[in-house]
Amino acid sequence: MLKDKASSAIVAVADMARSRRFYADILGLGIAEEENETVLVFRTGDTHLVVYRSEEAGTNRANAVVWDVGTEFDAIVADLQSKGVVFEHYPDMDGVELDGDIHRAGALKLAWFKDPDGNILHINAMPSA
Repeated sequence: MLKDKASSAIVAVADMARSRRFYADILGLGIAEEENETVLVFRTGDTHLVVYRSEEAGTNRANAVVWDVGTEFDAIVADLQSKGVVFEHYPDMDGVELDGDIHRAGALKLAWFKDPDGNILHINAMPSA
């Protein structure tokens, strides 16, 4: 049933204007759809990221969105840093080393940051097969 259907990430936010600036200006996502100032749909690769206004914004304490960015990982980290994005540090993960803002697990590179509501966003670069 669902295996052939597209899916989208969905993130709750408190302030739509602030979230529009973050997701469009900082992350560089294009707006695909906008509904009554309560929902923004951003294009991200072949999928969508839905951002909606909610009183529960920022209460999720796990990854909300993940992007596999491949060989562009270092350039994307540098670009986000230049725009003031602060990366999260998780020094106590088994088998993972923290190197500056980048976590490394063998050849896998990982980085986490938060949107203005505290939703955890994640980028990674999977090692080539």
